[in-house]
Parts: sequence; C-alpha cells; structure tokens
Amino acid sequence: MSARSTPSVPSAGLPRLLVIMGSGETAPTMKGPHRQVFDQLAVSTGGAVDAVLLDTPFGFQENVDILAAKTAEYFTDAVSRHVDIAGLARTDHSDVVGIETAIAKIRAADWVFAGPGSPTFALRQWTGTPIPEAIGAKLRDGGAVVFSSAAALTLGRKTIPVYEVYKSGADPYWVDGLDLLTAIGLPVVVIPHYDNKEGGNHDTSKCYLGERRLLLLEPELDDDVFILGVDEHTGVVIDLDAQTAEVVGKGGITLRKDAVSTRIESGEIVSFSTLQRGPFIEASGAVPASAAECTPKTPDALAPDGMESPSLTADATRLEADFDAALAARDADAAVAAVLSLDSAIVEWGRDTLQGDEMDRARTSLRSMIVRLGAAAASGVRDPRQVLGPVVEAALAGRVAAREAKAYSVSDAIRDNLADAGIEVRDTPQGADWVIGKSASL
Repeated sequence: MSARSTPSVPSAGLPRLLVIMGSGETAPTMKGPHRQVFDQLAVSTGGAVDAVLLDTPFGFQENVDILAAKTAEYFTDAVSRHVDIAGLARTDHSDVVGIETAIAKIRAADWVFAGPGSPTFALRQWTGTPIPEAIGAKLRDGGAVVFSSAAALTLGRKTIPVYEVYKSGADPYWVDGLDLLTAIGLPVVVIPHYDNKEGGNHDTSKCYLGERRLLLLEPELDDDVFILGVDEHTGVVIDLDAQTAEVVGKGGITLRKDAVSTRIESGEIVSFSTLQRGPFIEASGAVPASAAECTPKTPDALAPDGMESPSLTADATRLEADFDAALAARDADAAVAAVLSLDSAIVEWGRDTLQGDEMDRARTSLRSMIVRLGAAAASGVRDPRQVLGPVVEAALAGRVAAREAKAYSVSDAIRDNLADAGIEVRDTPQGADWVIGKSASL
C-alpha cells in the first residue's frame, strides 16, 4: 500500500470517522460536531453508542480522576451521551488486570475520545502496548476516533514535545508519534492550537512552538510528510467511507509543506483526497508561511448563524449589551435574564481546558452586572412616571377643580406640595404638564 492510498471501505458495520480538534473539545463550540459524530454512529448502532474516554494524556496530573469525571460530565450535559472512562491514566505500573480491562473497553467502544495533557507522556504510556493498534482498528474496521489537543499531536509521524520545549526550554526537536494516519493516506504531523496567540508579545502559534522554531524543524521531516495544522476551537471531521473532510468550528485547518501553506476554512467540505495531497494551489491558494500567519484576528463579537458561540468573551460582550439595553428600557426581567445567561455561559465554558484570562474577564462582567442590577433595584427599575403617574394626575385633577371653584390658595398649595416632593408642574395652554426632578422620592 502506498503512503497516499486509502484502505477499502468495509462492506457493513460502523462508519469510519476520524475527528481531529485543535482545542475546545469540551467547550460550547464543539457541541455540534460531537453531536454530529454520535448521531452518525447511532444510525448504525440503533441508537446507543458505546463511548470511552481515554484519560492517558492527563494521567500524570494529581487530579486525573477529577479531570476525567469533568470531561465525562460535559458529554452528558452538553451532548446527552454517556461516556465511560477507560481508567488508563498510565501503564507504567503493575496493575495488569486494570490495564487489560481498560484496553478491552477501548477495543469494544464505538467511539474513543482523548484530549488535553502531555503528548510525550501519552506516547510513553501507549508505546509498546496494544493501545495504538486498538485505535487504528477503528479507522480500519469501523468506529470513531476523536482526538484533540495533546492527543491529536500523537496521531502523526512526529510529535512536538510541547512541555519540554515551551515550558522547560529544550531546543526544538521532533518525537516519534503513533503514525496512525499514514495507513489512511495522511503522512502528516498534526499540530493543534495552530493559531494560538496567548503569548501576546511573542509568537505562541503552531502549538506554542512559534513560526521561527517551526521553520527550523520543518526541514527535518521525511520527504513525504507534511503538516496538518488545526486552529483552536476548530476541528476536521473526516469520513473515511464517504471520502469527505468537513472543517467545523471557529477557524480553519492548514496544510503545509516546506513553509508553503493552504488554508481550508470552517464550513468547507472537501474531498479526502484534498487533504491527502497536502498544500495545493487551488482553493484558498498556497502561500509561503510568514509572520503574517501569526497576526491575531479580530475577536468575533458574535457567532455565525447556526454555530455555537465562538468564545466566552463573545458571550460576555453580547450579554453585557443585552443587559445595558434592558436597563435602558427599564426591563427588569430582561436584565435578570442577561445576568443568568452569562452565569450559564461561565459554567459551560468552565469545562473548556483552554481559557486564558477569558474566565476572569467574564466573572468581572458578571459581578459588574449584578452590582448595577442591585443599584437599579434600590432606586427602582420601573419608570418613575409609571409609579407616580396615578398619584400626580389625581393631585392635578384636584388642582383643576380648586381653580374652577376659585379656591386659588388650595390650587397653589397642591402645586407647592408637589414641588416639595420633586414634581414640577408646568401650566400650558393645553393644560398642566409635569416632570420629575432629581429630588423626587419613590
């Protein structure tokens, strides 16, 4: 089989689906793609889908059990699917029964998911075990493999040792990956977080490697290997039976070879052969990589129609505007709804592993909205004219009656008492009008 060939399509059984996400695997942005994959599997299974979370990439963390439970909870709440936890945080221990039980779960699963953590840790735990073969079997025989972030890094021919380079200061180098994708005609290095810009004043794109260091490493790749970059909160859903690739989420994917790149944006569906051939001149056009690739995009204020919100910041911005409009219209119910919606958004985005300072900023917005709502409650959200109107109109009617009876002292007393209460009465040819002064009390 040549490097770019694709295995024959199975005659029956589960569809063969590969989903690679750059990040956002447990954020609102990816709810739609997750549902899409589960629904496609459910057509073949009759409804139920045997789903397993492979917890190895973050297995080195002390709170691995909490992280796994939190991820499983996301799929229950956001996707309405039960996901079992493999319980394979690591394999470098003597619990043979536990390891074999976890591997059996993965083999039997219709859907296997792995996400953030350390790619090199995951590779150390998986290499020499049946795990790579069990994952590869899904792509060969049927099932869905959904890998994001650190787990996505392990799929290709080579892997970026992110922690070692970005956090520990090692000189850039490649680590051998699982190379599960060459068998389906994708001899690639998968780079998630491709458009990352957390660095602000320094380049953290290309999964924190940056363009300069990627340019140094790229010539070391085999001649047949190219880069598949996946932006944050973005994924590519590859249907190996239908031979299609659909880009979903917020950004796009990049096919790159020798510093020449082709972009495929979210919403585009291309043939799988388009991915297999790497950078090409058609579509958006192949262009040399440069510092321009690292220029931050203007944040989306609103999600495109039909797509989940692209970020917590976008949610907060939109809901603050709704809150401002509600207060201006003295609509207490709408103001409360905006506060509650932002609280719900914070909970939803709280499951996302890539938050930066968005969570802090959203909480600041929420606190500000609550304080302003409290101040509005103290002074009264309703229009004062609605509250005072019946009383003032009754007083003015009494004043008219007093004047008609030539009881001018009574008429003047009514006017003066209203003025003392902060209500200014103005006599006009059309009758008495009134306005509320700052001293009016409700």
